[in-house]
Amino acid sequence: QVQLVESGGGLVQAGGSLRLSCAASGRTFSSYAMGWFRQAPGKEREFVAAISWSGGSTYYADSVKGRFTISRDNAKNTVYLQMNSLKPEDTAVYYCALQGGYGLGVTIVEYDYWGQGTQVTVSS
Repeated sequence: QVQLVESGGGLVQAGGSLRLSCAASGRTFSSYAMGWFRQAPGKEREFVAAISWSGGSTYYADSVKGRFTISRDNAKNTVYLQMNSLKPEDTAVYYCALQGGYGLGVTIVEYDYWGQGTQVTVSS
């Protein structure tokens, strides 16, 4: 069984920054790609960013490209999401997820384990 625990969410003004963390346990973390998704009220969960097992490859949704950076520290079993230039439309619950297959998944079904989510609220 895998446990993923997100932290680092909060309230920030537009233009500000936050860094989310996701700590993993229960599986060889360094063997798997990881992703971040988000879900705003009344909307479907959407892909934000993904990172390969080594950290050598990353992929971003167009809406966050150039503002968000995904990274990982396999020694700490942790994946991060640095969010800069935040906008009110970034307000959502952010989830990290572990991908069981190969490649960098961008759809929910490609991920096998999910954290409980952390709230990010960006005020205008």
